Amino acid sequence: MLSGYRLMWMMVIFDLPVLTKPQRRAANKFRQFLLDQGFGMCQLSVYMRFCGGKEQAEVYTRRVQSALPRAGNVQILYFTDKQYENIVSFNGPVRRPPNRNPQQYALF
Repeated sequence: MLSGYRLMWMMVIFDLPVLTKPQRRAANKFRQFLLDQGFGMCQLSVYMRFCGGKEQAEVYTRRVQSALPRAGNVQILYFTDKQYENIVSFNGPVRRPPNRNPQQYALF
């Protein structure tokens, strides 16, 4: 049974150097990699992805690890679908509606 306490979200947050052209290229390549892996951009250096559980999140963690740039800091946070529902977001001073979870879980 699918449960909001078993379904997971991954958040990849990073601070990559962008002082030189090769560094900017590496940072952009990493961002594009995350998009290609199904992550959505929340902010320039914050990407999120829905996962069917801890095992799938671990698979994506290994993929992210294999694509890390040579320099910079990258952290991965995990939280349940129920916790995701409780994220509070603002657009300027205006509170945005609560996050909506995917309508259905797609099995590949």
